[in-house]
Amino acid sequence: MTDAAVCGRRRMLLLAVATAAYLVVLARLTLVPDDAAGTGGILRAWAEAFAAAPLTRWITFDLLEFTANVALFVPAGVLGALWLGGRWWLAVPIGLAISAAIETTQHLAIAGRVADVRDLVSNTAGTALGALAIAAMRRIRRR
Repeated sequence: MTDAAVCGRRRMLLLAVATAAYLVVLARLTLVPDDAAGTGGILRAWAEAFAAAPLTRWITFDLLEFTANVALFVPAGVLGALWLGGRWWLAVPIGLAISAAIETTQHLAIAGRVADVRDLVSNTAGTALGALAIAAMRRIRRR
């Protein structure tokens, strides 16, 4: 086996491990009751702290939650774009599908969780940002 083939296999293995780790974290944060995940409590505490200061009063729980959802799905876009190569843009509808599956599961089967269309928007936006970042880096590297 050539050095390039070994390097390619290692890269694929690393990508597979990173994807598996991300999916475990994503499931832990989204597919357990909110009290068990603890994320709602953390965001509420931050929102209360921001509300206490006049300069940061505009940072609400809803804004923090939306931003956290965007950030949570940026790795989905990055990993999707890395797996898909030249078809990086397919990561976006895949991210939307994953988000829809999560929201549907939350609505139907997880006590204490609320499915929300805003989550679909923020999760898909995060996926798009991650995929666009990879596409931009590839384009810059080609120059």
